[in-house]
Amino acid sequence: MGPIYVIAGTIAFALLIYLFYAMFKPERF
Repeated sequence: MGPIYVIAGTIAFALLIYLFYAMFKPERF
């Protein structure tokens, strides 16, 4: 595995957390 998979995984994980946060706190979106 290379660093590209790590970077892609980190971005996907951060995006998933952001989506969950936006879903629970729509006023902060």
